[in-house]
Amino acid sequence: MLAKLADELPPAGAYLYEPKWDGFRAIVFRGDKDLYIQSRDSRPLDRYFPELHDALLERLPKNIVVDGEIVIAGPNGLDFDALQLRLHPAESRVAKLAKETPSSFVAFDMLFWRTDLRGTPQSERRELLEKVLGKSKPPLFVTPMTRDRSAAVDWLTRFEGAGLDGVIAKPESSRYLPGKRAMLKVKHARTAECVVAGFRWHKSGKDAVGSLLLGLYDDRGALQHVGVTSSFTMAMRKQLVKELAPLRKNAMEDHPWREWAGAAAESSRMPGGQSRWSAGKDLSWEPLRPERVCEVKYDHMQGDRFRHAALFLRWRPDKPAEDCRYDQLEVTKPYELEKIFSSGSSGS
Repeated sequence: MLAKLADELPPAGAYLYEPKWDGFRAIVFRGDKDLYIQSRDSRPLDRYFPELHDALLERLPKNIVVDGEIVIAGPNGLDFDALQLRLHPAESRVAKLAKETPSSFVAFDMLFWRTDLRGTPQSERRELLEKVLGKSKPPLFVTPMTRDRSAAVDWLTRFEGAGLDGVIAKPESSRYLPGKRAMLKVKHARTAECVVAGFRWHKSGKDAVGSLLLGLYDDRGALQHVGVTSSFTMAMRKQLVKELAPLRKNAMEDHPWREWAGAAAESSRMPGGQSRWSAGKDLSWEPLRPERVCEVKYDHMQGDRFRHAALFLRWRPDKPAEDCRYDQLEVTKPYELEKIFSSGSSGS
């Protein structure tokens, strides 16, 4: 069961509100003797989280299926980068990371407990989840829940400091609907003015722009790659080829990212860099003279980069590129993960 994006939380009265965790969505199947962790797209995850497999096998009762999120808590809240590092082909590397950065599982729904619960209303599944797993010990947790909309609005602000991604609203009468966007998610929304320093061609060919590469200047005056924006119609993608053409002339000569075209690309996180998530994709990029500025909408940062692709809003011809700095971004007040779990569940 999935969630669709909404601008604001729905009215109180018919919804259960929960924090939106920023991790790997997973369904855990606990049988009589063994346990299986499956990703949202039905891929096995046990080998990447061996410590979690063993812990859940010990803590979950037999014959249960739970839906939830795999997360890793770092010193500054949830650490999605640490999760990505787990998807490594070497078993020895995974075992090392399992000891250094152990994972946890946050349960937020129960699909089977002695009987199939997918046809049971969400509110009743929640009650069973608390009854069966409410006293579980780490690394197994049950996500907090409230019916109080004002509390959920407060969560939306406070919990971001621990790395959470927003708030989910679940219709309390809803059955479990696999693959359907039956829930609502409200995420943090902010804007930033960024330098457009390059682009990638669209997969259809070199008559359309696929994405724009965005940059912000740091305190040293270095232009850092912070993410991409690709929310364009096909007509606009083709128009961008014409608009950006003048900025392609001699773009690499003094480009702040020109070293990424050489040996330094091996160790730098650059726009054309491959990762285990992008294997097989063409991530080559075309430089632009970093003179043009656009305003984008983003949800939150992951380190010094946008966590997700940003949404293009408009060009800002009135803004000089050198004014696009990190210090324009809103600073999130830190919040301790432990306090989130101590929020408990509220039926009010």
